[in-house]
Amino acid sequence: MRYEYTNGNNKDFITLCHALDDFLNELVGGEENRAQYVSYNALDDIHDVILVYDDDLVVGCASFKRYDDTCAEVKRVFIRPEYRGKGISRQLMNRLEQQARDKNFLYLILESGEPLVAAMALYRAIGYNVIPNYGQYVDMSDSVCMKKEL
Repeated sequence: MRYEYTNGNNKDFITLCHALDDFLNELVGGEENRAQYVSYNALDDIHDVILVYDDDLVVGCASFKRYDDTCAEVKRVFIRPEYRGKGISRQLMNRLEQQARDKNFLYLILESGEPLVAAMALYRAIGYNVIPNYGQYVDMSDSVCMKKEL
């Protein structure tokens, strides 16, 4: 596996983000059932992305964007289904956390949800704790927000 550091304009990252959206739409029964979240997943403000490749095939991604001076928000974590269960997401998150530390962030926050069983299990296993919903997620009862001190 090869890891590449890039930004939100990378074509392979954009491809995986579309695959993630398709996965989420299937999980919740269509885009209309997650329409309130779509605008919060724009790639414009994402400058820190890590991609993982199996030879030349991009198989996973993770990214973050600045939330405030001390905190960054994890965005668009995804592993192609056929590559899940191999520890790739844990490696991506470790690298993402180190990149956030290198940029002097003290915390990472994220928004997820209980239907994302594997993601929620990963986040809990690597030290993220549930916090009150923040920002745009405050009134979204399906959201689960989490935070980790770096």
